[in-house]
Amino acid sequence: MNYVRESGFRGEDFRDLDDARRWMANWCQRAAGMRVHGTTQRRPLEVFEQEEQAHLLPCPERLYELPLYAEPKVARDYHVEVARALYSVPERFIGERVWVRADRQLVKVYHRGQLVKVHPRMQPGQRSTDPLDLPQHKRANAMRDVEYLKRVAAGHGKAVGMYAARLLDSSLPWTRMRQVYCLLGLVRRYGQDRVEQACQRALEVDAINVRTVQRVLERAAEESATTTAPFADLLPLRFARSPQEFAVLQEVGRD
Repeated sequence: MNYVRESGFRGEDFRDLDDARRWMANWCQRAAGMRVHGTTQRRPLEVFEQEEQAHLLPCPERLYELPLYAEPKVARDYHVEVARALYSVPERFIGERVWVRADRQLVKVYHRGQLVKVHPRMQPGQRSTDPLDLPQHKRANAMRDVEYLKRVAAGHGKAVGMYAARLLDSSLPWTRMRQVYCLLGLVRRYGQDRVEQACQRALEVDAINVRTVQRVLERAAEESATTTAPFADLLPLRFARSPQEFAVLQEVGRD
């Protein structure tokens, strides 16, 4: 490169890029190619024509692209960020640094020299997620698997399953997945039987909103707390006095 810069370019005055290209093609063949090389003591152009030219491969059909290399850290959401796009990585690599090679077509993820994941290259702002990289309980949300949510809800009771299906009965069911997750949270908080009864009552009046079920459960819990005697389990006081002793007017015994 030093030889090309100093001998081929330096001191020359080119009109434009095409003029520079014509000059350098002529210089490579007549000057650089025909000089005696200091190491091989042969003319480079003659060596190329006699020995090297026959081994050349056809020109590639597309331009060479420079790959992108990065060492991102696997986030808690099981993804790495490469060129402002997200790619999933198996759960066991959370918190680890991985080595990534990205070209125009593929993104390859390596960990300690081993290839662990291959994704198609995505545009900035997009993501590529493999469901197998995520835990089972998080795949439904990540992949918008509404059928999986219906099966989980139905496992807690017939009415709960019907209520979840009604919640997801929409042209855009994934926009209501949060309500089903809230419903499943109520099952964990109040128990399967209570939520089953609350869903049955809500279905009878066609009140399809998880907040309605939540209010029913909260009201039932409050009523249960007020009907329970707060001092029922206390022992009777040994020195408790009779209420008559505190009366303002006391009956005076007659002789």
